[in-house]
Amino acid sequence: MQIGELAERAGVTVKAVRYYERLGLLAPRRLSNGYRDYDDAQLRAVREIRDLAATGIPPGKAAPFVACLGAGHARSDECPASVAAYLDGLAEVEAAIAVLEARREQLARRLASATGDLSALPGAPDTGCGCTVGARA
Repeated sequence: MQIGELAERAGVTVKAVRYYERLGLLAPRRLSNGYRDYDDAQLRAVREIRDLAATGIPPGKAAPFVACLGAGHARSDECPASVAAYLDGLAEVEAAIAVLEARREQLARRLASATGDLSALPGAPDTGCGCTVGARA
């Protein structure tokens, strides 16, 4: 299949397919007219790259998964290198969460300092909205 058909069937752009080629994730054969010719294995690889990107694993880190599929495995994460890539991805997410939690705490402390409202501090007791439910005048 040609690049446009591959892109359409995989749910990506032609530009994305060319990017995956530059990363070395795809190596289509060339027809005599110079056109790229992709097979079903490459379609599967592109779909996997797209799915990995949706989980936060960028194409630049998809090589172990594509290689695992290329080795004939039913799933791209059956190989040790793929599992290691998952672990690396989780470590990156955990680090990002720690940075965001620290930022949240700093912002809450500054807000509390600026307003004198200690309820904005992490771990402060919830004081509620101050309204009474069901009260009649």
